[in-house]
Amino acid sequence: MNFSELFKLSGLLGRFSPDGKCLASCVQHRLVVRDASSLQIRQLYTCLDQIQYIEWSSDSLFVLCAMYKRGIVQVWSLEQPDWHCKIDEGSAGLVASCWSPDGRHILNTTEFHLRITVWSLCTKSVSYIKYPKACQQGVAFTRDGRYMAVAERRDCKDFISIFVCRNWQLLRHFDTETQDLFGIEWAPNGCVLAAWDTCLEYKVLLYSLDGRLLSSYRAYEWPLGIKSIAWSPSSQFLAIGSFDEKVRILNHVTWKKITELDHPATIASKKTIVYKEVEKSPTVDTERLSFPPTRALASSLFSTKSKYDISQVPVSLQYIKPVADRANPKVGVGMLAFSADNCFLATKNDNIPNAVWIWDIRKLKLSVVLEQLCTIQSFQWDPCQPRLAVCTGSSRVYLWSPAGCVVVQVPGEGDFQITSLSWNSNGDSMLLLSKDNFCVCYLETEEV
Repeated sequence: MNFSELFKLSGLLGRFSPDGKCLASCVQHRLVVRDASSLQIRQLYTCLDQIQYIEWSSDSLFVLCAMYKRGIVQVWSLEQPDWHCKIDEGSAGLVASCWSPDGRHILNTTEFHLRITVWSLCTKSVSYIKYPKACQQGVAFTRDGRYMAVAERRDCKDFISIFVCRNWQLLRHFDTETQDLFGIEWAPNGCVLAAWDTCLEYKVLLYSLDGRLLSSYRAYEWPLGIKSIAWSPSSQFLAIGSFDEKVRILNHVTWKKITELDHPATIASKKTIVYKEVEKSPTVDTERLSFPPTRALASSLFSTKSKYDISQVPVSLQYIKPVADRANPKVGVGMLAFSADNCFLATKNDNIPNAVWIWDIRKLKLSVVLEQLCTIQSFQWDPCQPRLAVCTGSSRVYLWSPAGCVVVQVPGEGDFQITSLSWNSNGDSMLLLSKDNFCVCYLETEEV
């Protein structure tokens, strides 16, 4: 495992291109595009203002830079560095921008969610979608890029419109049985659309491509409801994380619950492996050193290391009682992710912020718990194999696979606090992001 040097970064804006060959990062108003393997700069672009969002086109040929404060989007081409595009929404303002799946249209959402404007880079034509709903996830594309679903709000009622991405024609428009629609997401196979209600109303609705209601699911009625949702890569399972600290998994045949995954504060089963991160202090006798160590050597010699120990069950995890009278209480399952091979599900219960739970989907049993020293900030599965990367806001990255798990210290001077990470699409490298810097971790294919 090798690490690059640290590079400057603003706003956690670092992204691998979809083909895995390039890496885009932002420093204030500059966009830097590097070669993903050598990190040599390929292109350097200067935008009109500080960049607040970036996104690659699906074919990795264009980069979109959004400046929400000025209502401007700039698009840059890797093949033709002299070509560029500027979209100015003017007085309508701008709150969100994204690519369409074909990489030749840009969807801009105006302030107050008055409309979505679809701009064509090829024909310079403009289309409008009215009444988009201001919710967590209001626009969703099928994985094959053929269809787009948009959550809408008209006359105090929720609707969903399905458009054909080829010509932006309306295919279906139907109302939903929701009080306050919170998000929509297509199954990976593009056959089923999941829509879920606000956390005050526990309801998941499943629609077919033609707008038929296939099923609705409600686990309970009065307490806070749904917090997170994730489809399995095979589209066979829908995992629903709830405020009651449980994950419910629905099957794709009957859309009924097949199991309920609990997150207790005490792990009692002997079939569950609990990896506990423990710190080990350095044991270096400075008086025996014949020369004063350099800063880099001193930081590596005297910094506190950590490793994993296997805990004997029963194990009591650190449990935080939520503050009930505040908004967005730290309670319930807030993070869900299936592994690419469909075999594992990783979850985080916000009441137990230092633990990652890894479930074996084949057995529908808890397989592993990783208990960290600090709060889990982010985790993501390797896109090519069952390997989970975790970061906790420290200068360490944690890797788990069925063969075991390991703690890796990022070398270098200074305090590099990793708050977010993402895998390259080929699985051979990871982008590690902190508030002001980023580095790339290169993994060998045979490494655990």
